[in-house]
Amino acid sequence: MMTRRVVVTGVGAVTPLGNDVETTWQGLLEGRSGIGPITTFDASAFDTHFAGEIKGFNPELFMDRKETKRTDRFVQYAVAASTMALRDAGIEQVSDPAEQERFGVIIGSGIGGLETHEAQHNRYLAGGPGRISPFYVPMMISDMAAGYVSIHVQAKGPNFCTVSACASAGHAIGAAFRSIRYGESDMMLAGGTECSITPMGLGGFNACKALSTRNDDPQGASRPFDVTRDGFVLGDGSGVVLIEEYEHAVKRGARIYAEVVGVGNTGDAYHITAPAEDGNGASRAMAAAMREGGLSVDDVDYINAHGTSTEHNDQIESLAIRNVFGARAKNGLVVSSTKSMTGHLLGAAGGVEAIFTSLSIYHGIVPPTINYRNPDPKCDLDYCPNQKRSLTIRAALSNSFGFGGHNVSLAFRKI
Repeated sequence: MMTRRVVVTGVGAVTPLGNDVETTWQGLLEGRSGIGPITTFDASAFDTHFAGEIKGFNPELFMDRKETKRTDRFVQYAVAASTMALRDAGIEQVSDPAEQERFGVIIGSGIGGLETHEAQHNRYLAGGPGRISPFYVPMMISDMAAGYVSIHVQAKGPNFCTVSACASAGHAIGAAFRSIRYGESDMMLAGGTECSITPMGLGGFNACKALSTRNDDPQGASRPFDVTRDGFVLGDGSGVVLIEEYEHAVKRGARIYAEVVGVGNTGDAYHITAPAEDGNGASRAMAAAMREGGLSVDDVDYINAHGTSTEHNDQIESLAIRNVFGARAKNGLVVSSTKSMTGHLLGAAGGVEAIFTSLSIYHGIVPPTINYRNPDPKCDLDYCPNQKRSLTIRAALSNSFGFGGHNVSLAFRKI
């Protein structure tokens, strides 16, 4: 079957480090943490009092006031990130009907409108069924980010939502890549969005002992691959890329950040929250992405790791990398976790990290893993500790792994 090349031409993000890609990228290069005390509700009764919140975001820059009142923040973040990705690609509007039908949207979310669900449930408890808003369901359901974005940008091609916990955005970009590669579409907005810093979101992850409780040092709490880590840090936000068919991009003179060359999807079939202890699922995802992209282990210079700052993930992801790369894992391969600065954006993580991977290739710079002071003996790779690094990156991987044993790895190449 004839396949087509797919390239990244636009990026948009709302993250704990900034409400656009430029501010976020600068924060990464400075090694700045976006983590701080929770301000949107009183978290004093919870084990964890801090997170990666979005600060100073104004949805009315991207939607009218009536729409903002009828949408959850996870949708607002996605509309903002998608609008910025299109503008970054030099596209204000797709108005040709034929082009609209070959322009799609796939945006994942691990949880959807949790804040809306909590608010509406409280209204029901206080006043009964009559207090439930008619907008409750359309505000809450996870697919509404992709739906709302398509309405905003008049994208009438493939449109759906991927829900695979922390692998959601990676799966969205992988599906969008193949939609273009096999001729179903010419342009796709793809990524993820999340807004889970709510009482039930925080309490739920606290209950399963997944979160850091380093309340005396929020900015030092996310410390992937460091032996003193004590869990991940929740983060909110959205990351969306505009990817398009290579000739389509060249014809309109688009700037190209990187080429998407492969995706690997696997399942652990092992445990609901823990990764398979031998790293087999993660290894096979990376190997599959490289195989589709025609890459050898010697071609890959950088991996943007899932790197959550949990013992299970950090040790098993490191093992999986060693399994795939062999001697190359300790000989020139650089790995970093940007979650050390953004926190863990759950279903949006793979979106912002695909952006970071593309920008790393484009600019020749690896963002650091901050808060890395005490190496874990079971994590023995080059994690680009605490300082950015200049590096010519020929090819790179972006890993995302989700509760339920979902693994996805995206492969990118310099163009």
